[in-house]
Amino acid sequence: MSYNFSELQTIYPNQLWLELSNQAQEDAWKQIYSQHYSNDAARWRAFLNYLSLNTLSNWLKDDPEFSNVIKIPSLDDLATYWEVVNGCAITVDNTKLVLIPSDKSNPLEFEVSAEWVNIPDWAGEYYLHVQLNLEQSWLRVWGYTTHEQLTQYATFNQMTRTYCLERESLIEDLNVMWVAREYCQQQLHFKPLLTTSNAQATQLLNILSQSNIHSPRLYGNFDEWSALIASNTQRQELYKARLSKLSNTIQPRFTNLTLWLEDIFETGWQHVDALLNLQQRTLAAQFRQDTALTPHRTQGAKLIDLGMQLGNKAVVLLIGLSPEIDDKVNIRVQLYPTSGEYYLPASIKLSLLLPSGAVVQEVVSRNHDNYIQLKRFKFPLGKSFSIQLVLQDVIIKEDFMLDALIGKSP
Repeated sequence: MSYNFSELQTIYPNQLWLELSNQAQEDAWKQIYSQHYSNDAARWRAFLNYLSLNTLSNWLKDDPEFSNVIKIPSLDDLATYWEVVNGCAITVDNTKLVLIPSDKSNPLEFEVSAEWVNIPDWAGEYYLHVQLNLEQSWLRVWGYTTHEQLTQYATFNQMTRTYCLERESLIEDLNVMWVAREYCQQQLHFKPLLTTSNAQATQLLNILSQSNIHSPRLYGNFDEWSALIASNTQRQELYKARLSKLSNTIQPRFTNLTLWLEDIFETGWQHVDALLNLQQRTLAAQFRQDTALTPHRTQGAKLIDLGMQLGNKAVVLLIGLSPEIDDKVNIRVQLYPTSGEYYLPASIKLSLLLPSGAVVQEVVSRNHDNYIQLKRFKFPLGKSFSIQLVLQDVIIKEDFMLDALIGKSP
């Protein structure tokens, strides 16, 4: 059941709700497209961050108490952050608020990239969990937490390098934050950043500027990455280097599944909740029932509507990811009907292929199959595989890769 904006405000009265006008969204796109990013994922991240930052800063400026004490980085400076990491900051007087936006429909956790917690010049006193619903044109703040709560009570996800705090742990009413800001000054504590030589920094910059590395924050030792990105000069150099390599590089044909662990999807792919909201109830019920029986984390399940015309039938390919502690990722592949259909077309073959073309496993749909799926499999980081669909003389192949992550220190 979906609710309109007024109903949501009534159901969650302590949360901040702001409308997103069509004009505000168009202006945000114009601003972002006036900048340059090395890939679509970074540009989408920048759009969500800019829209959140602009909307919340305007809301603050409407309050006479805050109208003259708000500081925001320049858009050019922000681009160097958004190229590589999610999040942005607003300074109100001497208090820094870190905004972490997401377009997930129902996030169970508040995920904060470790850079915003571990790097002293980035860290803030308060962290706001921002959700954007572009389809219904609203922004909500689920609540806030503090730097101390993140460092002491959040779990650290080694795969995505994020601090994860249960949503129920957030304080919904921002008025509590304003009062605490006046009377409870925070003392932030940090581990010293790693000291690197100019030669080490240059070597790392050369590696991370490669256009085939979509998410450089997931590469290398995280202490080395933090030291690099904490430097304004080196962050600017990385941004410029990544853009300079872009014009001379053909975009890879592989879909990078490692990005999905950061909730970043390449063109054509969507979060599972986004597609299920648009499909008939039978599909939603089928997938939710299945995910309830499997150990795959909800936030790791993603999907794509391939828009394939197989015998005049469209199908939906769903892929669930679950990172393991042994540098492998647990993967589930399923195929569903859509467009009002209850059953898959008979004789669709769903296959898992190695880069050599060898078939690892396959399954074929029968009459009246609601869905088919491959056996759950694990793949190591740094490897690639393909999923192939065949119906009569139609063959469609999707290629996937899992970026290697080297070093795990938070």
